[in-house]
Amino acid sequence: MTSEPLTSGRCLADFEGTWTLSRRIIHEDGPVAAFEGEARWQPSGGGLDYSETGQLRMPGHAPINATRRYRWEEGLRVFFEDGRFFHAVPARGGQAHHWCDPDDYRVTYDFADWPVFTTTWAVRGPRKAYRMISRYVRADV
Repeated sequence: MTSEPLTSGRCLADFEGTWTLSRRIIHEDGPVAAFEGEARWQPSGGGLDYSETGQLRMPGHAPINATRRYRWEEGLRVFFEDGRFFHAVPARGGQAHHWCDPDDYRVTYDFADWPVFTTTWAVRGPRKAYRMISRYVRADV
């Protein structure tokens, strides 16, 4: 939980705690959806369990309660709940990639305003074309 200048990059412990999460999902051929909630990185077995909870709002629909879970390990390696590797977070910020045939997921991590940071996902596939921009603000300082 540090706010000093980024010299060697982020480490796993920097994420531990509770964050406010705001997300916009911008579909190329549809309305913009929004998610508001909370993200938590909690210690577990030498790594961090990530969970987010909140409400997803889409125009013309009732709000939906939404959750997501991942496992973060040393080296900022992120795994799906079932143990499959997802991607590695660049410690200084930057880009990562995940291919899930036939869909392509590309993310940019921006740590320039730490302890506020953003992720921007660009997703492309036969039935997918959207950008997902998430803003994390530390809530437990």
